[in-house]
Formats: sequence, C-alpha cells, structure tokens
Amino acid sequence: IQAELMGDAKSLIGIVEGDAIPKLFIPKLLDYYKKGMFPFDKLIKFYPFEQINEAFEESGSGKCIKAVLKML
Repeated sequence: IQAELMGDAKSLIGIVEGDAIPKLFIPKLLDYYKKGMFPFDKLIKFYPFEQINEAFEESGSGKCIKAVLKML
C-alpha cells in the first residue's frame, strides 16, 4: 500500500474508537448527553430483523446514522 498509493514520505496508521480512552471518554459522553449536548438517542433507529433492507437503505442515505437490528 505504501509504495503504490502513498509514496515513500508518508505512513499509514490505523485507529480504533478514535484512539479514545473508554474510562474517560464514555463518562464525558454521558455528561454531554445529560446536558443535552449529545443526543445519541436521536442517532439510533431500531428495526425488526425483517426490515434489514430498509435499515441498510436508510443507513446508506443518511436518514439513519446507526441502524440497530432486533432479532426476536
């Protein structure tokens, strides 16, 4: 990848979870939520598993940020 796409003077670094420290980051997000500054509940939409295609389409179009499938 480096030689073909990036050249010799660049590097590729992967990160997980934005390189956050969960013990610090999650309480901060919860505090933001309580203050009305991070409405994560409005970013999530639940779908029954039978509506997987609708969930996929709405996620791809941006109508839904995080699609959660329920398997009952």
